[in-house]
Amino acid sequence: MFEIFGIPSMALFGQLLIGLINGSFYALLSLGLAVIFGMLNIINFSHGAQYMMGAFAAYLLLKFTGLGYWPALIVAPLLVGLFGVVIERTMLRYLYKLDHLYGLLLTFGLALIIEGVARKNLGSAGLPYVLPDSLQGGHNLGFMFLPNYRAWVIVASLVVCFGTWFAIERTRLGAYLRAATENPTLVRAFGINVPVMITLTYGFGVALAAFAGVMAAPIYNVSPQMGSDLIIVVFAVVVIGGMGSILGAIITGFGLGVVEGLTKVFFPEASNTVIFVVMAIVLLVRPAGLFGRRA
Repeated sequence: MFEIFGIPSMALFGQLLIGLINGSFYALLSLGLAVIFGMLNIINFSHGAQYMMGAFAAYLLLKFTGLGYWPALIVAPLLVGLFGVVIERTMLRYLYKLDHLYGLLLTFGLALIIEGVARKNLGSAGLPYVLPDSLQGGHNLGFMFLPNYRAWVIVASLVVCFGTWFAIERTRLGAYLRAATENPTLVRAFGINVPVMITLTYGFGVALAAFAGVMAAPIYNVSPQMGSDLIIVVFAVVVIGGMGSILGAIITGFGLGVVEGLTKVFFPEASNTVIFVVMAIVLLVRPAGLFGRRA
C-alpha cells in the first residue's frame, strides 16, 4: 500500500468512492428538482419524502410480493411517479401562477405528512434491504477494494442523469417541454396537450427521486428519515448548480460528492458543512449559480 500526501491510498480512494456514491444520489435528486423547477417553477420540498417512498416501495414489494431488486427499479419509480401525477393534478396545478413560496409551503407540508404516515405505519427504525445476488462481492484493484454494487450505483446514475439531460436538451420532446414553460399558448397551437405534458414532467421528476431511493435501499437502512436527512444538502447542490439547470445539477451533484468525500480525509471536522460553505461562496460570486442564467 502506498501513500498520497501522507495518507494511505486505501483510505483516500475509499473516501473518494464514498464521495462518488453520495454524489450519485445528490445528482439524481438534484436532477429531479431541477427538472421540476425548470419546467414547472415549483420548488418541490417533498422530493426527499418521494426518495424515501421509492426505498420503501422496493422494500414492501420484496416483503409482500417477492418482487426483487431489478423489477423494483422499474415498478417502484412508476408507482411513486403515479403518486406524483395525482399530487400535481389535484394540488400543484393551481399554484403555477402564484409565488414560488406557495409551492414550497405545500410540498413541505406534503413531506411532513408522508414522513409521518411512514413513521406511524412502518416504524422509525431502519429496515435492511438485501443486495441483489448478481451484484454481490467486489473487485480488488490493488489500491482499493471496489464493491460491485457501489460501482453499479455510480454507473447507473451517470447513465440516467446524462440520458435525461440529452432527452431534455437535445431532442424534439425536450424542445416542446422547454417551449411549453415559456409560451404554452404557442405550443398548444401545434396540437400538443400542455397540461398533460406538465403533469408527466412532474411525475418523471418524482420517479427520478424514487429511482434513487431504490438504489439507496441496499446501501442505507430504509427509514422514514432518510429523505429529510438528505434534502437540505440536495437543495444546496441545486442552488450551487443553478436553479433549473439540468447540466448544473448533474455536474455539481457529482462534484460536491467528491469534495465532501475528500474533505473527510483532509479535514474531517468540515465534512458536514463543506457543501454549505461552497454554496455561500458561489452565491457571493455568482448569485444565479455556476450554471444558472441571470434573471
